[in-house]
Amino acid sequence: MDGTMIELRNFSTGYGARRLLEGVDADFAAGSLTALLGRNGAGKSTLLRAMAGLGEHGGLMKVGGRPTDGLDSREAARLLSFVSTERTRISAMKCRDIVGMGRAPYTGWTGSLSENDRRIVGDALDAVGMTGFADRSSDTLSDGECQRLMIARALAQDTPAMLLDEPTSFLDLPNRYELCTLLRELAHSRGKCIIFSTHELDIAIALSDRIALIDPPSLLCDDTEGMVASGHIARLFDPDGRIPAELWNIRRPELEGPGR
Repeated sequence: MDGTMIELRNFSTGYGARRLLEGVDADFAAGSLTALLGRNGAGKSTLLRAMAGLGEHGGLMKVGGRPTDGLDSREAARLLSFVSTERTRISAMKCRDIVGMGRAPYTGWTGSLSENDRRIVGDALDAVGMTGFADRSSDTLSDGECQRLMIARALAQDTPAMLLDEPTSFLDLPNRYELCTLLRELAHSRGKCIIFSTHELDIAIALSDRIALIDPPSLLCDDTEGMVASGHIARLFDPDGRIPAELWNIRRPELEGPGR
């Protein structure tokens, strides 16, 4: 993995006077996939939206060494992209045009795409396996296809950091694993810092490089093996020991091999 891409220092989130996280110090590396975990209502979406500049926060956040406070919207959109839980389906709008919207931080006021912009859009569609859907209307897509399209739009935005809020919601089990495997491949092959929130403990443990665990008012961060071994996940999600023990011993694909 490469160096630090996102830094949080004394970071806090909440609604008005209600604080969910306080005094958070955390680093997220380039070329890594981080799963953000927490109980319902712990503030996963609130944290991601605050990091994306869409919600209240206190403290300091840097992306690529640059403080995000004070950046104009175009500068911020060149550093960090955000994929929400919403499924964007616009009647009669082609998939390639939706992905092209990711180029907005780089186009002129007319929004017209250059040849290079169109190449980047094509590359983003190819990266998520959606090249054959380029001329399809977005309102004909399944949930899984729509989510891939939103990831392609974020890729076309060409940011070093990507945040995704519950990208596996509404998907069946095979598509959940396929989508998160795609995120891991994009992080590793393109050197991106990708953070995604999820309720899927098995997917987080099996596929992520690191886990960020919300334990209000703290955010605990460690590599996946270290977080599982620490017992923090079991303490928060399984205090009564009802989850099958094998969940905590999932064999991660990249760790498989002779003698393991």
